[in-house]
Amino acid sequence: MTFKPSRPLLCTVLICAGLASCGPTGQQVTEVPLAGDDPVPDSTLWDLFQNVDDPNVTLEVNRYLWTAALEVLDFMPVEASDPFSGVIVMGYGTPPGGSRAYRATVYVQDPALDARSLNLALSSRSGPASPDTVRAVEDAILTHARMLRIRDQNL
Repeated sequence: MTFKPSRPLLCTVLICAGLASCGPTGQQVTEVPLAGDDPVPDSTLWDLFQNVDDPNVTLEVNRYLWTAALEVLDFMPVEASDPFSGVIVMGYGTPPGGSRAYRATVYVQDPALDARSLNLALSSRSGPASPDTVRAVEDAILTHARMLRIRDQNL
């Protein structure tokens, strides 16, 4: 009876041999830290599985943009929303006076009330909506958010 190595075993041996040949070549490499560099703590593969996130860290979302997006797009059903990350996913809905159904994903990514804080993806059943339509909806949301803020300041 003779030993005949299997293909996966042979591939494993070749990969290990190839990785072993990638070791140090005998040349000494020293790293010179630059001014202001903080030393990077050593980490291992097991650090990926530890929960090191700070539970006290929260993301801030502009409440006026959030409310305005829900009110302007109220003809669409809300499929999912997460006020902590600023994402609203809406299903297909037909705007009043329109004939084409749209769906939207809104991402409010900053506490500031400006256009950079709002990200909108709008599509119809036949594909992405035109950039002019997306811009018009974004403008409507931003205008409504500004009106909400002005109304709150007058109270």
